[in-house]
Amino acid sequence: VQLQASGGGLVQAGGSLRLSCAASGGTFGIYGMAWFRQFPGKERDFVAGISRSGTAQFYADSVKGRFSISRTNAKNTMYLEMNSLKPEDTAVYYCAAKAWGTGRDISDQRYDYWGQGTLVTVSS
Repeated sequence: VQLQASGGGLVQAGGSLRLSCAASGGTFGIYGMAWFRQFPGKERDFVAGISRSGTAQFYADSVKGRFSISRTNAKNTMYLEMNSLKPEDTAVYYCAAKAWGTGRDISDQRYDYWGQGTLVTVSS
């Protein structure tokens, strides 16, 4: 499956953005999906994950209550709604897929496919 992330940009602190991850070339519904982010010079960190059906969502503590992950299998697309953004949310955001995954895996090593990344910049 190929993944294409989009929706990043520049936003002021307290603002909102919605990221999208469009999948092609596979049966989207068999993939557990997740968002990761990478700060300069750091490893990728888990942000949020979602089960194959979309009924279960998982979040890093740092984004819980502010970010919301969802997916529309009929549109082969996953989303990350980001609210109350903070300057420390500034990072490159990546979407990831794991065949028959649960979306619960927080290690990037567990994911098979990656999007190209989209930059989110939050100004203070």
